[in-house]
Amino acid sequence: MTAFFHRRDGALAVEQVPLARIAEQFGTPTYVYSRAALTAAYQAYAAACAGHRARVQYAMKANSNLAVLQVFAQLGAGFDIVSGGELQRVLAVGADPRKVVFSGVGKSEAEMELALAHDVLCFNVESIPELDRLNAVAGRVGKRARVSLRINPDVDARTHPYISTGLKGNKFGIAFDDVLPTYRAAAALPHLEITGIDCHIGSQITEVSPYLEALDKVLDVVEALEREGIVLSHIDVGGGLGITYDDETPPDITGFARTLLERVAQRGHGHREVLFEPGRSLVGNAGVLLTRVEFLKPGEAKNFCIVDAAMNDLARPAMYEAFHRIEPVVPPVGSNPGEAVTYDVVGPVCESGDWLGRDRALAVAPGDLLAVMSAGAYGFVMSSNYNTRPRAAEVMVDGDAVHLVRARERVEDLFRDEKLLPR
Repeated sequence: MTAFFHRRDGALAVEQVPLARIAEQFGTPTYVYSRAALTAAYQAYAAACAGHRARVQYAMKANSNLAVLQVFAQLGAGFDIVSGGELQRVLAVGADPRKVVFSGVGKSEAEMELALAHDVLCFNVESIPELDRLNAVAGRVGKRARVSLRINPDVDARTHPYISTGLKGNKFGIAFDDVLPTYRAAAALPHLEITGIDCHIGSQITEVSPYLEALDKVLDVVEALEREGIVLSHIDVGGGLGITYDDETPPDITGFARTLLERVAQRGHGHREVLFEPGRSLVGNAGVLLTRVEFLKPGEAKNFCIVDAAMNDLARPAMYEAFHRIEPVVPPVGSNPGEAVTYDVVGPVCESGDWLGRDRALAVAPGDLLAVMSAGAYGFVMSSNYNTRPRAAEVMVDGDAVHLVRARERVEDLFRDEKLLPR
């Protein structure tokens, strides 16, 4: 529980609004975000950046709802994008594309052209073939593309293997031993301008030490490049700082960011701009998924609490075996811990992997509301229409005001663009 999601008279609320009221108004499943929580997380990074040449680039793959982007743009954030579609979302909220860093291993020519047309801050490039493609595209449209090379430092982030990105076996970045030759190749291309270096080692990282190990390797490269006459203006330290889902104890955001900035300064690079790319740590604990109990199904080996949200709404448990706390929104009248039953909380999707939580002690009845906590990151943004299920609504709470920021899909929306064969 946080200051933004809390209990009032026993019932779960977000800021000043009871979650039960949101479920009554908008139905379930529904994602609910707290504007105050988004703002507080951003300001924790901004506090560390104050007085330094440093900026926050929100990694919008974590949650790309336009209202979420709007909040961060108004606070002064730049954006880290991984697709042309994400760039178009940035443009749709009126944010400055010149504060956008374009990451990702597989940028198409069309995506490169779009980003060049809007003069993005930098392309984070991950291979020599990508350098060659970007150089050709930039030459064709009469531009010079600003580039930063993403290096793979072979540092273990000590996180889930599916969200580790900085080891030799990961698809991301340029192998550490190939970094200097790749920078030399980039410097020889006429339509590229080298501006920085980038490193991102994974997600849901709860220790500072892997960051410092990777940062030292990055700074070694910066110094080696400078000896060759290749001078970089910025250092992108990536993102990936973890949040508390259960009993994790990630570093304080401001303290974490200051530690990295201090290391940069200690190594003599305080004159270079430092970019942070937080995603989960900005939005993860700023959102919950509201769901309603449909049935309670006792079994010989397991008891099942069947709810109306499913793996298509929140993929993380099925994909990563991720843990999310699950809280009753309004505890049943007169209930006590002794009345709780251990359930697997599961959805209606026709897959055994469709679960949101395993072995949870809950005192619930059909019709009760549950809140799946810490669902602001990689929640709606990874959802699907599997089993022809419309995607959930999204709501933003701002004090005592509630704003629908994405309407619930309708079934007819899902097959509007499909065509029957001729008879």
